[in-house]
Amino acid sequence: MNSALGKPLRNLLGGVAFVLAVMALAIAGYMQAGWPLADALYMTVLTVFTVGYGEVHPIVGVELRTITIGLIVLGCSGTIFLTGALVQFITFSQINDILGTRRMKSQIESLSGHVIICGFGRIGQMLARELIAGGVPCLVLERNEERLAGAQAEGFLCLRADATEEDALRSAGILNARALATVLPDDAANVFITLSARSLNGQLTIIARGEAPSTERKLLQAGADRVVLPTHIGAERIAEIILYPELSEALRRPSESDAAATGLRRLGLELHVVTVEVGSAFDGRRIAEIERRAENGFLILSVQAGRHEEPKRAEPDMRVSAGAGLTLVARTGRAVALDGFRAPVRTGRNGPIRG
Repeated sequence: MNSALGKPLRNLLGGVAFVLAVMALAIAGYMQAGWPLADALYMTVLTVFTVGYGEVHPIVGVELRTITIGLIVLGCSGTIFLTGALVQFITFSQINDILGTRRMKSQIESLSGHVIICGFGRIGQMLARELIAGGVPCLVLERNEERLAGAQAEGFLCLRADATEEDALRSAGILNARALATVLPDDAANVFITLSARSLNGQLTIIARGEAPSTERKLLQAGADRVVLPTHIGAERIAEIILYPELSEALRRPSESDAAATGLRRLGLELHVVTVEVGSAFDGRRIAEIERRAENGFLILSVQAGRHEEPKRAEPDMRVSAGAGLTLVARTGRAVALDGFRAPVRTGRNGPIRG
């Protein structure tokens, strides 16, 4: 439909250019005959738009009559063409909007097992791209017109709606959705969306973003299955690079590692580098026992006992201790099993405390 819309637009632009060119030539002709610019412009406008209030100056002589006849024929014809092109453009635009809305509504109604992304900010954009790369259909809910236009430009299925409203979630097919990720930079909105989504679909997997550590408990109580703290993840990533540069670099080299990661995502798997913290559930346990306690949520590939040690292939009887870096493959959506590598959190007066 966009290609079909291009012809009415070209006609409209062509009509405008033709009429302006005719008017410019007529004005130049009248001025050449000694008329002031204001009088020439006034006469040209009256003639082109067939108002006919009267002649500004007497039309005498072959030159002025030729200019006026040409202006009447070409100007009026161009105006008629321009009017038709304008009507055609408006009609096609309205039809395109109607059909586009219906087509999008039909696509959304046919979705099943998709992921709803609430918010198309920096994290929402990265998430949508990763899901599409992994072959998982997704739908973006965004109320900001500029961000919505960006999502449409990238080819994502999206709705202009406020995700805090239950009607918007229903329109996004929440009853048939596989998961919902609310990644707005507003903790209160994420909590409200989580509550609404959980009340609409009790089986839905909900991943929520939290800005403040104190919000994590609220999101979990609201019904989130997993809470992601971007600042906490960023700190873990920095520590991972410092402590285990070899493992980190091996997993994030461009080229073949990117292709491998994409292939794993298509299979529902993810690569991780984690650190065993002191006092965590997996501290001092053997590889086989860790994988068993994690209910096979991941598979440990290699172990780096210390910062200056070489990574070794993970063996079932190998025991890991605090400070060790592990490379593992986890099932998508089972990253919660990785919490066993972290020390338990207790809440103190000043917020969460590790250990």
